[in-house]
Amino acid sequence: MLEKIKQTSDYIQKQTNFDPEVGIILGTGLGGLADEIKVEHELDYENIPNFPISTVEGHSGKLLFGTLAGKKVVALKGRFHYYEGYSMKEVTFPVRVFKYLGIKTLIVSNAAGGMNPDFKVGDIMVINDHINLFPEHPLRGKNNPELGVRFPDMSAVYNKKYIQKAFEIAQARGIKLQQGIYAGIQGPTFETPAEYKYIRIMGADAVGMSTVPEVTVAHHMSIPIFAVSIITDSGVPGEIVEVTHEEVQEVAQKAEPNMTLIIKELVGSL
Repeated sequence: MLEKIKQTSDYIQKQTNFDPEVGIILGTGLGGLADEIKVEHELDYENIPNFPISTVEGHSGKLLFGTLAGKKVVALKGRFHYYEGYSMKEVTFPVRVFKYLGIKTLIVSNAAGGMNPDFKVGDIMVINDHINLFPEHPLRGKNNPELGVRFPDMSAVYNKKYIQKAFEIAQARGIKLQQGIYAGIQGPTFETPAEYKYIRIMGADAVGMSTVPEVTVAHHMSIPIFAVSIITDSGVPGEIVEVTHEEVQEVAQKAEPNMTLIIKELVGSL
């Protein structure tokens, strides 16, 4: 694993000669943030050694290098999911590479189903904690101390200063912002009404099929994290309707400008 990480990061550095400060992972339907990046280099996943390839509609499969709000960033335009058949080590491999490229902050976005009755479809939720419901853990297996400790403490995964700053930005811009707990599940099915109820009883405000693995690995490597969900469908009893992946993308795209504004200003303040 460590050999592959170094091989991939060395290849990328030779191709780009770029030292990013911030890593960004763009979720379903949320690739528009990439339009705000002044791109200097662009690499297709298929050309990067050891990199998986995104197979999901709404995930384009490119690694972008450039500046956002004056900061040097690397963006994963199209993430990888456990439900695609990848192992957890493959899903989180790009985050490991980001660390070796030199990032000091990781920003993650996703589309999620909302179970908190105070949430509405289209709301933006800052993640302040998570529940891991995946059947495989990304840190399972032999631990390499160069990457992180064997038993990482998970009591403060999401950076509180970043969360506070995001709310200050939102308030100044007149943007409604929620915060809550994200539950990560395997997928690829959307949840049944009973599953929504079960996950809500466990304490989650939103649920999705990503983020938890990448965040866990980033935290393992001591990278400060800011993560945000766009609530694209409702799991509140009485509000549940049939939903398609295309509809999820459509809602995400409508809410994206506000999310993009918050992330852009947050990056500028780092």
